[in-house]
Amino acid sequence: MGSKAMLMVNGGEPEAVRVGESLGGVRVVAIQGDQVIVEVGGRKRPLRIGQHAIGAASADGSGKITLTADGRGHFYTTGTINGTSVRFLVDTGATMISLGASDARRLGLDFNRGQKGFSQTANGQVVVSKVKLDTVSIAGVTLRQVDALLHQNDMPIALLGMSFLNRMEMQHEGGTMTLRQRY
Repeated sequence: MGSKAMLMVNGGEPEAVRVGESLGGVRVVAIQGDQVIVEVGGRKRPLRIGQHAIGAASADGSGKITLTADGRGHFYTTGTINGTSVRFLVDTGATMISLGASDARRLGLDFNRGQKGFSQTANGQVVVSKVKLDTVSIAGVTLRQVDALLHQNDMPIALLGMSFLNRMEMQHEGGTMTLRQRY
């Protein structure tokens, strides 16, 4: 958008941000062609349309992740799956991490290589493929061999389900959720 970048921070509404300005702890450093350089948590990073910057969750190196709810009470975070950035909605009602078809393709995960099945979602029954993710990392906490479901269709956001959350101790107090690594 010329001298502005359209940013969506922590699941909020997209906002146009000028070079040098900040939104929710994300500062726009420069705009170069089809990418923007942002600074998140003191680290500069180039982003293209649709990419996510890691830094939404805070960690102190102790295996603890602290998340803050958005205005609607939802917890969003950015992490990585097998080293590639993914934006998650924390969903305690999801049995496993759930990824839509476009996220799965972007991550190099093949729907046809997993164990096929059906899953009951809020939108009805869907065809899924169960796979193992090598690594899932959020704010310095990395879990290995995490079960996930790849959906045949796109989803608006990846769900951080119980296959990750069950391996954490969860505390929810007001607008804050704290996850501590168990194993």
